[in-house]
Amino acid sequence: MFTEEQIQGLNKEFKNATPSEIIKKAFELNTKAVVTTNFRPYEAAILHAVSKEVKDIPVVWCDTGYNTPQTYKHAEQVIKDLSLNVFLYVPKQTASHRDVVMGIPSIDDPKHAEFTEQVKLEPFRRAMEAHKPKVWFTNLRQGQTAFRNSIDIFSLSADGVLKVSPFYYWSDEKLDAYLEENNLPNEFKYFDPTKALANRECGLHA
Repeated sequence: MFTEEQIQGLNKEFKNATPSEIIKKAFELNTKAVVTTNFRPYEAAILHAVSKEVKDIPVVWCDTGYNTPQTYKHAEQVIKDLSLNVFLYVPKQTASHRDVVMGIPSIDDPKHAEFTEQVKLEPFRRAMEAHKPKVWFTNLRQGQTAFRNSIDIFSLSADGVLKVSPFYYWSDEKLDAYLEENNLPNEFKYFDPTKALANRECGLHA
């Protein structure tokens, strides 16, 4: 278990480090790691950076079942190009069944919390219980949501897992350059059914 003092020390030491340096440090701290993805825009960057250091790292994909056709095509391309070690987790109920029962509730609908639990939170908990990581790589970045502005490169999840965001201080422009430099694809036609707004937290990280 990491202390708050240790986390602050890591963030101070690695604030200006490269993603590669940050990832290597995280693996030095603990090798039992996963990287999570939903194949939203710029996800190819974190998947490339982490798998470059440890090729067979488990890639946890929690698919809500509501992704766009473009996202699914993008995911297949990235998985193939990077030879990712993907572990897929999906809701226990199909999207078609849920559409009949409740549809996609708005955020002010009492059913929204149940919907988010079914399509995102429960599959994620199942994934983390299966892998029991000590290190969790994400592509969270400053400026995405109010909560994400409050964390840093290194932070602790509610369960005490070391959460590592190697591109935390990177802008879209820097990530565009990274993708181009490494010949990586990107896809912007992405849909998250649990969010009404792009700057709303999804529930996994808060």
